[in-house]
Amino acid sequence: MTDRVLSIEERRSKYAVPALEKALDIIEYLSDQAVPMTQAQLGRALGRQPGELFRMLTALETRGYLRRDAVTGGYALTLKLFELSRTHSPYEELLRAAQPIMRRLADEVRETCHLSVLHRDKILVLAQEESPKPVRLSIEVGSLHSPLSTASGRILLGAMEKGDRDAFLERATNFSSRPEEERTAFLNRVHAVQSRGYEIVEGERFVGGLDLGVLIGGTSSAVRAALVIATLKYADGPDMEAMLPSLRQAAAAIAEQAGLTTDRGAP
Repeated sequence: MTDRVLSIEERRSKYAVPALEKALDIIEYLSDQAVPMTQAQLGRALGRQPGELFRMLTALETRGYLRRDAVTGGYALTLKLFELSRTHSPYEELLRAAQPIMRRLADEVRETCHLSVLHRDKILVLAQEESPKPVRLSIEVGSLHSPLSTASGRILLGAMEKGDRDAFLERATNFSSRPEEERTAFLNRVHAVQSRGYEIVEGERFVGGLDLGVLIGGTSSAVRAALVIATLKYADGPDMEAMLPSLRQAAAAIAEQAGLTTDRGAP
């Protein structure tokens, strides 16, 4: 007679490791919130007494997973988890190919560019090369963003098969809860990005912000990414459309160097 296979909930109850689960609760919550939180705030959010978390927070800080602001006392994730994930990451070859090409692109157009992928239903910034100008826009490497309110998100959603995109959007509660006309407008915008082969947007995240992005790889690629030039609007520029050929050339070069499949007939 074979043993009954335990359900996930049964295994969780039988083999629980409270200290480990407490640490993971802290890491996952800070990742989801993406803002520093104090010991008291974490205690309230996780339904635990602040004193329960003290030793765990200290251990995570000592091991380099958290940093604590000396003024506010708030804890935030460091990039250690991101660096660990890169050790065996499917994106390692992409990053190796992309970084020198992105550096040349940033020097050529004199604007900051960044590389992003979809990771756990979020946009994850994998790499950035900053503009050589003294005043420039910077995006934190390792930061997570909504696919529904970023150029990178619409580019990568546009590259998905319809069934995969529908399933993704069904999981996104901040999409399914929107009025029908907003959902339709968003899908029309994604289709437009897919059709013209790039996304350009002004003032989406903040007044004066400009983004111009294209897809790296194709709809059949095992790995896809978005390459985006991000800058600030100023009195006499910049001319985003004029940067598009250079951006496309850089994306094609990265895809070639990384061995990614590109769609035939892509602009």
